[in-house]
Amino acid sequence: MHALAINGREIPLNAKGLLQNFEDWDEDVARAMADEDGIELSDCHWTAIRFMREYYQEFEIPPSPKTMVREVGHKLVEYGKCNGKKLQELFPKGGCKHACRIAGLPMEYCHSC
Repeated sequence: MHALAINGREIPLNAKGLLQNFEDWDEDVARAMADEDGIELSDCHWTAIRFMREYYQEFEIPPSPKTMVREVGHKLVEYGKCNGKKLQELFPKGGCKHACRIAGLPMEYCHSC
C-alpha cells in the first residue's frame, strides 16, 4: 500500500493511488496528489475538484464529465467553451477520473466517471 506523507500525517492510498478514506482529504492532500502528477492546481482545477466533492457528498456518486461541463464548464476555462477535451487538458491523466482521484473520491466510484 502506498501512502502520502503530508504535514506529519500518513494518508493511505490504495494500489491505484486513490485515497482509502474520503475523510482524509483536504487541500494539502489534493496539492500533494497533483504534485505527484506534475500538475500545478489553478482556480479552474479547484473549481472542478470542489464541485466533484460537493456532488459526491450530495449524491454519493461522482458527476459524469457531461455533468461537470454542464454545471461548472463556464468556470473551468477562461476563454472559449468547456467540453470534455478541455476537462482532459486540465486533468491529463484521465479527465474526470483524474479529477476524481485528486478530489479524493472513493475508488469504487471513480471508475464510473
